[in-house]
Amino acid sequence: MTEFSNLTTDLTELILSYLPIPTLIRASTVCKLWYAIVSSLSFSSTTTKAHHHRNPWFFLYGLHNTSSKNNQSFAFDPVSNLWFRLPVLPTRHHQPTSSCFLGADGFFLTTAPNFAYSRILKRAWRVTPPLRFSRINPLLGVSDDGSRRVPRFIVVGGVRFIGNLVDIEDRLAVEIYNPDSDSWDLFPPLPADFRSGNSSQSLSSALFRGRFYVFGIYSCFLSSFDLAQHVWSEVQTLRPPGVVFSFLIACQDRLVLAGICNAPVGPSFNLWRIDEKTMEFSEIAIMPQDLLYSLFDSDEDDKFASLKCVGLGNLIYVFNEEYHKKYPACVCEIGDESGECSWRRVPQLPSPVNKFHQVISFCSTVSLHNILRGEEEDDEDVGPMQAMED
Repeated sequence: MTEFSNLTTDLTELILSYLPIPTLIRASTVCKLWYAIVSSLSFSSTTTKAHHHRNPWFFLYGLHNTSSKNNQSFAFDPVSNLWFRLPVLPTRHHQPTSSCFLGADGFFLTTAPNFAYSRILKRAWRVTPPLRFSRINPLLGVSDDGSRRVPRFIVVGGVRFIGNLVDIEDRLAVEIYNPDSDSWDLFPPLPADFRSGNSSQSLSSALFRGRFYVFGIYSCFLSSFDLAQHVWSEVQTLRPPGVVFSFLIACQDRLVLAGICNAPVGPSFNLWRIDEKTMEFSEIAIMPQDLLYSLFDSDEDDKFASLKCVGLGNLIYVFNEEYHKKYPACVCEIGDESGECSWRRVPQLPSPVNKFHQVISFCSTVSLHNILRGEEEDDEDVGPMQAMED
């Protein structure tokens, strides 16, 4: 029998590529060769890229409005089925508040009073020139083609204050950060159909194949912004029968609509695949009833209003943002070729879990190279991740 130490480097790299990230972190301490393989940029960007892009992590950042000491940050790895407690971001210069703090693929961001960003596993905040129109509760996308150290940030909608009053009539221009010139470019605002609700509290968004889609969670209005032509598409209504509210999600090769339906047998949580050309929908999955009701502990009529949904890659996460059950969640995995969906419960966050005024949730791929070595020499790592098990 061939000993592991006698395997070629290429074969060793192939075997290690099938391990989940927490196991790879431990494997990197076995010997110098394994550390060199696991921490290399090529291993992270090529060998494990496809595997981990299909299995993005689920991030929850809890904000407490009166005491930042009660903020908490968690990340769930679907491959190892483990939650990790992350050190909260330093707040000496950037105190996150619920209305201007966001999470998007790979980044934490603030939009007011200044625009700043921090990679999810870093402590350093980077400040850009201010937005032309400072705003709260906007939609935000991260467009990263891998050619730049800093991606393009896309800021859509939101509201701004005039004095101490919110200006709900102002249709704020789309702003896109240009990292080459370190400036913000202005483009046409959301179509007027979205005037009655143009913040992230009533809209969801999806960045898919060069378009930034905006969808009304309750109105079901849909429009997309072409990132090359800088124009909005005609507003359409995308409402499957019985839908109460829903979220638009960009998965690996498809657009998915996910939401609560009033069905003849009772409320259900459904997934529909959306044809990006015709905007026609076809049902692909229904969450098992016992799993849906496990997210609640009451029979109140409005209990479903606290459901939120995020997704990326092949995974869609559904969770209850109410505190009383420690933010219970489940996940649906969409098969690559068959399109078949499998549901499972996400492990509960172990205690202690603080009570938050708002929970920021998003999905992101995680780079092993960033965890072990850091992407920029002048960045300080966020610190050790603490695995959390019951």
